[in-house]
Amino acid sequence: MKKMMGTKRWFAALLALVLMLLSVSALGSDAGEILRPGDTGEAVTRMQQRLIELNYLEGVPTGVYDEATEQAVLAFQRRNSLLATGYADSVTLERLYSDGAWENTTWDEWNVFAVEEEAAESGAFILYDAYMGSGMPMKSSIQAEWNTDEYGLIQEGGFVSVSASPLSTFAADVDTSSYAQLRRRILAGDRVPADSVRIEEMLNYFQYNYRAPEGDDPLGVTMELADCPWNEQTKLLQIGLQARTIDETERAPLNLVFLIDTSGSMYGSDRLDLVKRAFLLLLEELKPEDTVSIVAYASMDTVVLEGVPASEKTRIMEGLESLEAAGSTNGGVGLLRAYEIAEKYQRDGSLGRILLATDGDLNVGLTSEADLARLVMEKKKSGISLTCLGFGMGNYKDNKMEALADYGDGNCWYIDTIYEARKALVTEAGGTFVTVAKDVKLQLDFNPARVKGYRLIGYEDRIMAAEDFANDEKDGGEIGSGHRVTALYEIVPAGSDFDFGGVQSKYAADEFREESDGEWLTLNIRAKAPDGDTSALYTYPLTGEAADSLSDNMKFAAAVAETGMLLRGSEWSGSASYGSALSLLRDCGAVSGDPYKEEFLYMVTLLERAQ
Repeated sequence: MKKMMGTKRWFAALLALVLMLLSVSALGSDAGEILRPGDTGEAVTRMQQRLIELNYLEGVPTGVYDEATEQAVLAFQRRNSLLATGYADSVTLERLYSDGAWENTTWDEWNVFAVEEEAAESGAFILYDAYMGSGMPMKSSIQAEWNTDEYGLIQEGGFVSVSASPLSTFAADVDTSSYAQLRRRILAGDRVPADSVRIEEMLNYFQYNYRAPEGDDPLGVTMELADCPWNEQTKLLQIGLQARTIDETERAPLNLVFLIDTSGSMYGSDRLDLVKRAFLLLLEELKPEDTVSIVAYASMDTVVLEGVPASEKTRIMEGLESLEAAGSTNGGVGLLRAYEIAEKYQRDGSLGRILLATDGDLNVGLTSEADLARLVMEKKKSGISLTCLGFGMGNYKDNKMEALADYGDGNCWYIDTIYEARKALVTEAGGTFVTVAKDVKLQLDFNPARVKGYRLIGYEDRIMAAEDFANDEKDGGEIGSGHRVTALYEIVPAGSDFDFGGVQSKYAADEFREESDGEWLTLNIRAKAPDGDTSALYTYPLTGEAADSLSDNMKFAAAVAETGMLLRGSEWSGSASYGSALSLLRDCGAVSGDPYKEEFLYMVTLLERAQ
């Protein structure tokens, strides 16, 4: 037995070394050779030959990294679940020359219509693993499967009359899972369900050039006002919050519980296998004084490890590697055990957090969204936060994941690739684990002398009553280290002919104080310290005239909003189109050099071509 344990420890250590080397190679240009458009030479010739062999490129190798080669590399990256940049980095080249590289199969080799007909008769969706590099669906594989994804109903907000309701109040939200899900669907050629599109999460996925916090303030605030691109009779207001960044060396010790769904529905390379890889990435970032516990749940819960110092990497890796998917899903009992262990190892000054990795498909015990929400609302009083990491597609329960994160004082990520896992658990780990402001609420007080009406774009499930803004018993949103919050309002200026059906009371005042005439609005923010119970008030008036042109921040945010409205079928989309979103993106200087924004540009290009 000791010999077997020794062998397992040696294997786990070897696996850790391999993953570390792969992690380093994934960092890009600093880790090895990168072939770029415009390059020439033998390396390019060899790459082209391999792309031809795998049916991504036609013709003969030229040795020139031209546009056709770039499109072939993009198609290969997307087909093989790599970060799609069009650049052949070390990770791409390693995959390209491996025996496991996926070949591109042409659509003609499949009887597409027969599969579609069979799926229609059975009620299943067809999931097309397709990537459109020209105007047509490119070479692809087709998989028909049952789809039981669940999303909460989104009731889009319309315009509100300032004379009737001058105050607009909502809780901050930093989740981004909606964007990651729709990205996966768009790149796979699948339709995007309207209720899966949360525009605020699309906006918050990206970096913006926002003002940093000043002094001891936890948040920096940026406000910009300009003409609305999709409605010439309105203005577009962008509000940006930038959280203070806590240096890793100053971070308090983490008390983490990996709560992992090991039910049968988690079987697969994009589910439990990806969960293990994601947590191994995180393990490399933890400090020796951090502690890790692992709880697995299927039909019942199993405590794999508890209170293990993060320095014992081999032991933690063995625990992760021992997990297998089987059985039903009793998530309620798993949550209870996870909170129990988190509370057991919580120390003064430590940051307690449960990382729930699941597809949300709970079918035994507590299964309703309401019951699960009540459970985490009660348990969060112990000071333990909950982060939800969603995996899989086809039976994903987005509504339950969002509810758990919202009521558990945490955040929600959707992880479909190892790159998204790195973003959530490594690149933006500070925002995931370290809260700098909690129960953050925003309230805009519009000046009727300058604003006739307004519409908050997104945040439908974060709207609050005006009276709840100053009530510290009412929850807001948590903002982590380095996180950003972006909100857009479409504003109808006073005197505009735009008719949105607004009403006005006969008792509304006709005269306003002269000193306020120059203000469009006042932004009020309430936030608590991470360990505080009383909120502080921060006030920011917006004065002056609207800008003559959109800044790069506004160009990109407006393009995201247009895309989201079109995917949602918004009645307020006006003249928005994928073409106009593309024009905004191509005119935005902040896109080039940012791989996430470049990928979004590519996605909008696919949507525009697919029309």
